[in-house]
Amino acid sequence: QVQLVESGGGLVQAGGSLRLSCAASGRFLVINYMAWYRQAPGEPRELVADIATGGATNYVDSVKGRFIISRDSAKNTVYLQMNSLKPEDTAVYYCHVRGTATSAREFVSWGQGTQVTVSS
Repeated sequence: QVQLVESGGGLVQAGGSLRLSCAASGRFLVINYMAWYRQAPGEPRELVADIATGGATNYVDSVKGRFIISRDSAKNTVYLQMNSLKPEDTAVYYCHVRGTATSAREFVSWGQGTQVTVSS
């Protein structure tokens, strides 16, 4: 069982910054992939950014140059630094993690979601 705990969401004005955190805990051997998704009301869940083994990162075009994904392997934690926030960034943000469980099977885990609201 792998659990993800998210924190850092809130209400900010356009142009402001926010940092999201997601910490993984439970019965796993290694985390191979970490990502942030977001979902606005009435919209499908969208991949925002991810980071894989080796540190390679990927961002959706709409956040390039504004968001930065990073990880702390020792803490099994992934972060999303969000700068120059826009009202269209308003959504529930979800942490997503894949890795190998202690059973040697692949696991997939999702955080509970944290609300980010950007006012204009």
